Amino acid sequence: MLIKTIAIVAFIAIIASLGTALFNLVRSKDPEHSRKTLRALTVRISLSLLLLIGLIVAYSTGLFQPQGIGARIEQIHAKQAQAPQDNATATAQ
Repeated sequence: MLIKTIAIVAFIAIIASLGTALFNLVRSKDPEHSRKTLRALTVRISLSLLLLIGLIVAYSTGLFQPQGIGARIEQIHAKQAQAPQDNATATAQ
């Protein structure tokens, strides 16, 4: 649950940084707003990379397990791969 909360907070921070960059881009009448836009976009990219690396580490260590359609498809394929092996051992006995 902690990993999901951290991911949601990171997504909100990324969206806020993107909004800040857009706001400063629209108001770019002086060089200071250009610097603020650049800083906000740099923060957004940094947060995105940290989130991606964090999710990869969490998945690798087992703290985070996928639960979407892809995970269900993998479970179905694993069951189908297991079924022929079970049939082969049953017929051999």
